[in-house]
Amino acid sequence: MAVYVWTGIDRIGKRQKGELEADNATLARQLVIRKGINVKNVKAKPKSLGDYFPGIGGRIKDKDIVIFVRQFATMIDAGLPLVQCLDILQEQQSNANFKRVIRQIKKDVEEGSTLSDAIKKHPKVFDNLFHNLVAAGEVGGILDVILNRLAAYIEKIAKLKKKVKGAMTYPAIVVSIAILVVMVILIYVIPVFAQLFKDAGAKLPAMTVFVMDMSDFTKSYFHWMFLGLAAIIFALRRFRKSEKGRIITDRLILRSPVFGLLIRKVAVARFTRTLGTMLSSGVPILDGLDVVAATAGNAVVEKAIRDARLSISEGRPVAEPLADTGVFPPMVTQMIAVGEATGALDNMLGKIADFYDEEVDAAVDGLTALLEPMLILFLGVTIGGLLVAMYLPIFQLADVVAR
Repeated sequence: MAVYVWTGIDRIGKRQKGELEADNATLARQLVIRKGINVKNVKAKPKSLGDYFPGIGGRIKDKDIVIFVRQFATMIDAGLPLVQCLDILQEQQSNANFKRVIRQIKKDVEEGSTLSDAIKKHPKVFDNLFHNLVAAGEVGGILDVILNRLAAYIEKIAKLKKKVKGAMTYPAIVVSIAILVVMVILIYVIPVFAQLFKDAGAKLPAMTVFVMDMSDFTKSYFHWMFLGLAAIIFALRRFRKSEKGRIITDRLILRSPVFGLLIRKVAVARFTRTLGTMLSSGVPILDGLDVVAATAGNAVVEKAIRDARLSISEGRPVAEPLADTGVFPPMVTQMIAVGEATGALDNMLGKIADFYDEEVDAAVDGLTALLEPMLILFLGVTIGGLLVAMYLPIFQLADVVAR
């Protein structure tokens, strides 16, 4: 079906406009007339750049999905038909990319597809977890409940990602600015001092000579340094795309002294939150583990979950194979064992996730407190060292003149 835009006058003489989907302009006009509108004009909606280039139209954020899911759940709970819900959500969606996705989902549902199958066609927007939970909600007749759980889950995971991203962003920005400042000093400032010292003919301290040599090297090979850095980044990205490379790099990340513990806590929080949400929604544990592994975000954690899933499929309890992986802390596996024994595994997983959310908060605060003095020391040694090296000969000359 095509999209048509229309203008007209309603029963009280007020000018109205809108858009709708129809097989042709005649049918579109009839649909508008049924609303009590005196139609003035109906025409096909012109295609935007986003229709030709789907990447244009705005990135779909977690916040957009949460609002969509919350509103969808409310309308389903109120008894509105599925297609009408999607039509309303499409109309009020401001993000052009998301609007196109909802329109396509609505079209597929109208043609007889289930909502979960229609959603599955958009993996960049809705992941496997979303698709599986919606499928469980459709089968169990509790779609509104599942959608509310999904919204709560997405909000908590987005909050978790924001914390980690904030912890990573601050030091990255400071170090990047420091490197930029050092490069500017080496390329533009040091040569001015070097020429001054050369004209004076004085004997220079070893520290000053080293900085001047470093400045000459940077000026002469700056382009090669830039190309070399780009080549290293490209090679690392290619290496990480391979299965072996991803496992090696993710293992190094987990073992890193500063960020490793934080990443491990985030992985545990995400694992327990996701699996708990799926189990409480009626998804079988083996299917849940399969989805959780695919959304783990770390190759080492993913492999550990898949190994545990294989053992569980052979009849072992959930906690034992998870403990054997060595990825999950003893407290986590022991609490899972208790939850499994009492028949309340989903609730126990939720409690573990809440606990580790607080642990992530504490880890981020501790990491920030640790990084601040380290960054100050780094700035002092790099930029301060360059300045001291350049002013040291000037101080020596001043002492000679004073004598």
